[in-house]
Amino acid sequence: MNARWLSGKVAAAVFTLLFVIVFNFFLFRVMGDPTEQLARLPRATPEEIDKLRGQYGLDRPLMGQFADYMGDTARLDLGTSQRSRRDVVDEIWDALPWTLLLVGTGTLIATLLGTWMGVKAATRRGKKTDDALLGFNLFTYASPEYWIGILLILVFAVWLPILPSGLQVTPGAQFNSAFAEILDVAKHLILPATAMTLMLLGQYFLIMRSSMVDILTEDFITVKRATGMRWDRVVNRHAVPNALLPLVTLSAIQFGSVVAGAITIETIFSWPGLGELTFQAINDKDFPVLQGTFLIFSFGVILANLLADCLYFYLDPRVQSK
Repeated sequence: MNARWLSGKVAAAVFTLLFVIVFNFFLFRVMGDPTEQLARLPRATPEEIDKLRGQYGLDRPLMGQFADYMGDTARLDLGTSQRSRRDVVDEIWDALPWTLLLVGTGTLIATLLGTWMGVKAATRRGKKTDDALLGFNLFTYASPEYWIGILLILVFAVWLPILPSGLQVTPGAQFNSAFAEILDVAKHLILPATAMTLMLLGQYFLIMRSSMVDILTEDFITVKRATGMRWDRVVNRHAVPNALLPLVTLSAIQFGSVVAGAITIETIFSWPGLGELTFQAINDKDFPVLQGTFLIFSFGVILANLLADCLYFYLDPRVQSK
């Protein structure tokens, strides 16, 4: 990989992250007095408010608070949760694996399934298969994630009570082995992962179908066909790899919407990830937790875009020649 190109991308990512960190500090201070909002004590005495300001360093000048914030962030000290009185880092660390499990599972299935459907629809353009796949994916693309989640709960947890409606494990269950616990978690994961998959499936399908339709009209595809190469070989070995390039970019660009969807889906299914943690922090006006989750989500988006740039460099020779 071109070292100069890579260093430029990394520098841009670092600069963006620094901007987000600074923005994160001022964002929650233009919304009013954080002491009263965080404390949730609208009738607190002035002495109690002053004590809280001292505990959180809010009695210092704004730039002094900013210096403390930058130093604490550099040490990965994101403050203390107002709700649980635990370190925000510990709260995030406990919730992060569950979000990665949900988002990773849903994104992987949606990418594989959307890519496969997109290829099938493009190679059968104008036929019933194309119309059916296009109609289904347009429906899922237009459906709000909260509606999809509620519908899944209604069908599979209420009408056909075959799957749990929420949480990540059965409450109070005693497991004889790690395998039994994994099976229980997998059972609870089915509905939220399905909601995540359906939320993402439409956009992956549409971009893959559109890309494949364009690629199949290129001259090099015609040349391959003229040489007598089988159609399925032309599609799998030459059309699909080139059509995947826009999908890589889309995956990074859409990571922000994935995060937003995770907040909604985790809240609906009471999945104990960063999304539900953020929702609880909003309800409780727990600004230290909100600052922490906002920073983690932003870092994830920046990292996803950096990884997509690096992957695009390997996949597209035109980028390497620049």
